[in-house]
Amino acid sequence: MLTKHKLHAGLKIKSVSDTGEFEGYGSVFGVKDSYSDIVVKGAFQKSLDKHKEKGSLPALLWQHQMDEPIGVYSEMKEDDNGLFVKGRLLIDDDPLAKRAHSHLKAGSISGLSIGYSINDYEYDNQKDAFILKDLDLWEVSLVTFPANEEARISDVKTALNTGEIPQPALVEKCLRDVGFSRLQAKAFLADGFKALRDADSDQNAAIAALKSINFQF
Repeated sequence: MLTKHKLHAGLKIKSVSDTGEFEGYGSVFGVKDSYSDIVVKGAFQKSLDKHKEKGSLPALLWQHQMDEPIGVYSEMKEDDNGLFVKGRLLIDDDPLAKRAHSHLKAGSISGLSIGYSINDYEYDNQKDAFILKDLDLWEVSLVTFPANEEARISDVKTALNTGEIPQPALVEKCLRDVGFSRLQAKAFLADGFKALRDADSDQNAAIAALKSINFQF
């Protein structure tokens, strides 16, 4: 199972009230985002159905911090556009929620970012994108920046730790995210460090980028 945190391009809080209620979209369907992912309609439905059976909804967190819940969601559903959410910040009981609310009102924070695991996806060569078809939704966070930088490599790290073999296209994308050129990434996939050395004279910079991935076994 692959895990990821990310913000899809262009997602914004639609509105926020003086009492802490807000609404927006945690994901939109059919749009290729900056990580070359496309979420399709229905991707969240199984997860939302499981939450409905338990009488729960995914968590409302601050900056993907599992120990920093700042409110509750009252509604979460798929519509034709994407994953629509309504939530309420606990501004009277939680100083962090009150601070988040102030930033939302000021416009200094306006992003929604989803944390999820991937149950089913495929790579579309024609679109050069990963089609995300079934996601287990854990949480939807208020965030300052588009995504945690570590999220760019969490797919490969998780696959390696669980003994899965990630798709070459996924590995190549993660290598390029940490600074490899397309030539370097393809050379590394083809023949490891030897090919990388032959393909690029600036091997020290390339190897330093590889080490920054910091895989942990």
